[in-house]
Amino acid sequence: MIANVIVEQNADGYFSCFVKEDIPFLGLLGYGESSQEAIDSLIAFYNEEKELLAEEGKIVPELEFKFHYDMQSFFNRFNFFNVSKIAEIAGINPSLLRKYTSGVAKAGEKQYERLHHAIRQIASDLQEVAF
Repeated sequence: MIANVIVEQNADGYFSCFVKEDIPFLGLLGYGESSQEAIDSLIAFYNEEKELLAEEGKIVPELEFKFHYDMQSFFNRFNFFNVSKIAEIAGINPSLLRKYTSGVAKAGEKQYERLHHAIRQIASDLQEVAF
């Protein structure tokens, strides 16, 4: 079963994530000082709860996690990306993208689509690399 995980940065600067779908016996949440820490927290909680529930005779589905990030969480998780270069590829003003990644400004759906397309293009380019 695919579990769609929303990863976001909170107003307090910490990161959280949760599963959008209702999973029987589970309310999956994760928190941390980084988006990766929040994800790790959610996965650890899932594994622990799955074992405990199995001991009670309850069946918890095997989950495949698909992560959906807000801009702050994405650039926190993949901090090796050059924000200015991605802005250039996406056709977004670099200073505006930095505002999105720091949480100073909120991006609209069109900007997210541009960023998504740019990241997909980068992923495609990386798949063609050979050393």
